[in-house]
Amino acid sequence: MLYDIRLAITYTYAGSAVGGRHLVRVMPLDVPGQQRLIAGLLDIAPRPEERTDGLDFFGNATTSFAFRGAHRSVGFKVQARVERLGGDPDLRLSVPLTALTKAIDDLTDLGAASPLHFIAPSVRVPPNAVMTRYARAALRPDMSTAHAVVAIGQALFTDMAFDAKATTVETPAAEAFAKRRGVCQDFSHIMITCLRGIGVPAGYVSGYLRTLPPPGKARLEGADAMHAWVRAWCGPELGWLEYDPTNAVIPTADHIVAAYGRDYSDVSPIKGSLRISGGQKSIQAVDVIPLTG
Repeated sequence: MLYDIRLAITYTYAGSAVGGRHLVRVMPLDVPGQQRLIAGLLDIAPRPEERTDGLDFFGNATTSFAFRGAHRSVGFKVQARVERLGGDPDLRLSVPLTALTKAIDDLTDLGAASPLHFIAPSVRVPPNAVMTRYARAALRPDMSTAHAVVAIGQALFTDMAFDAKATTVETPAAEAFAKRRGVCQDFSHIMITCLRGIGVPAGYVSGYLRTLPPPGKARLEGADAMHAWVRAWCGPELGWLEYDPTNAVIPTADHIVAAYGRDYSDVSPIKGSLRISGGQKSIQAVDVIPLTG
């Protein structure tokens, strides 16, 4: 499946911003056997005085840039062509949940994809006894790790409501879980907390989601979305299994990966600092345009 990805984000400041240094992670990834980046371009306006393109520890494409002078806005535009590969994962390759601890203990690799980086608490995913009990309640005896991942994701989909006004980007997972409301970031952080609580290595996936218009309606330009979901390690044969708890699906053709990390702090699309007086406004538009299929 081929897609053209277009992302436009503009920040407009109430007054002149002075200086500024930023880091963005918005370019789709190359993921062997899953996704191929054919071409990609990130344009920044105004043109920064400094720009460095590279990779972070987890292999995510990063662009760091800086302004020295005053400016009233910053805009980013991504254009990328991506081929989405692969089919449905074979969940039969998963180890039993009771055998997962032994499988983890046998690991020696500390590379970027090693599950060992995704077991311990992270900045936005501290331990939570309430969520661990919730996760255990979704399990059945003799369940495989993969089926445990799916069961917990489906339970969250059933028990939580998507509500864009219930939380902000800084809302702790425990607060969103107590409300049983939130957005994809909240669903993902809660599911990661649940999985780590029962000993399953789990991480955060940032990316793009193709959305389908209502039947009989035309597709609206800019109406697709940046999205977040989860991946969990299910043993050496199956490896990493991705799951989208916001939509209760195993991601396939409509999910495009941009970055992997332990939680949102590792993969935030943009972060940085600048000197400014007054507020700011932002506008975002995303297009995931299918070219085949």
